[in-house]
Amino acid sequence: MDKTALMATIKEVVAPYTKNPEALATLNEDTDFIRDLKINSANLVDVVLDVEEKFNIVIDNDSMEKMINVRAAMEVVENKLATP
Repeated sequence: MDKTALMATIKEVVAPYTKNPEALATLNEDTDFIRDLKINSANLVDVVLDVEEKFNIVIDNDSMEKMINVRAAMEVVENKLATP
């Protein structure tokens, strides 16, 4: 999966949880889930669960803690997809 498609899928996953539609519209690798999209910490768990389901991967706690922005989420997904 290329970066553009991966970012589009992450955008689709976070959309229901964001409280800042303007930041969602300009989502990029530096977009922070809490600061920019205003996603609360409880909903971040839902985002992780949705990412796991969407990509058919399992995200461990260490990786989950790293998923604070789009770039980190993309890296976690790419690493999990690359691991057999």
